[in-house]
Amino acid sequence: MENSPVAVCIYIPLMKDLGMSWAEIKSTPRTELEGILAAYREYELLHAYDGYSSEDIGKMAKDRPEVRSGYSKYMEANAKLKRKLGIQQKQQSFENLIG
Repeated sequence: MENSPVAVCIYIPLMKDLGMSWAEIKSTPRTELEGILAAYREYELLHAYDGYSSEDIGKMAKDRPEVRSGYSKYMEANAKLKRKLGIQQKQQSFENLIG
């Protein structure tokens, strides 16, 4: 982020994606703006593939292989969030997998 102009990395996403006005941006400290953007990017990652099943991802990945890597990042981020929140996931046993 240090190599890119400030307008590209901070101001444009805040105005376009989050709907902040120029006055709001100027009155907010830079560290808070960067925190807002980091939280927004995390939110986008956590909800990027909501509503898709692994079968849907498999079908989409046939035409666009980059979908699979995006989906794996999505799954990792959601698993990390669940661990932080203390939500227990049911461990699948080998017997359950083979039926």
